[in-house]
Amino acid sequence: MDEDAVYMSLAVEQARRAASEGEVPIGAVLVCDGAVVAHGRNAREGAADPTAHAEMIAIREGAERLGRWRLTGCTLYVTLEPCPMCAGALVNARIDRLVYGAADPKAGAVGTLYDLSSDARLNHRYEVTAGVLGDECGALLRKFFRDLRASRDD
Repeated sequence: MDEDAVYMSLAVEQARRAASEGEVPIGAVLVCDGAVVAHGRNAREGAADPTAHAEMIAIREGAERLGRWRLTGCTLYVTLEPCPMCAGALVNARIDRLVYGAADPKAGAVGTLYDLSSDARLNHRYEVTAGVLGDECGALLRKFFRDLRASRDD
C-alpha cells in the first residue's frame, strides 16, 4: 500500500467514527514531515456548528499542535472532496497538498464544481491528488445515506 493510501485509511477510520456518532462519515488527517499531527471528523450535528467539518477540525488542531497558522510542509488527507469553505481554509492555511477520496458532485471545490486549489487570483495554490481509496470513501457515504433514508421510512 502506498503512502497516500496508508494515510487515507486513517482518514477513513475517522469517517467511520463520525458515522458511529450519527455524523456524515467524512474524516481527515493532517500529515507534516511524515507524521500525523492532527485528525478530524465531521461534528456538525453534535457541535451544532456549521463549520465543524472534518477538514476544519484537522486544520485547527494541526495549527494548535504545531504552534503556527501557516501549515506549509503539510498534506491534508480527507475522504470527500472539500467544499468551498474547506478548500478556502486550505488556501488560508498555506497547506502544500490535498489528497481526497471521493469527488463531491454537489459541493466539490477542488475540481468538481469549482477549483480553489489552483485559482491564480488567490494568494496560495496547493497540489491535489484525487481518488485515493475513492471507492471505499464513496461507499461509506452511500451506505450512511441509504441507512438514514431507510430509518426515516420506518
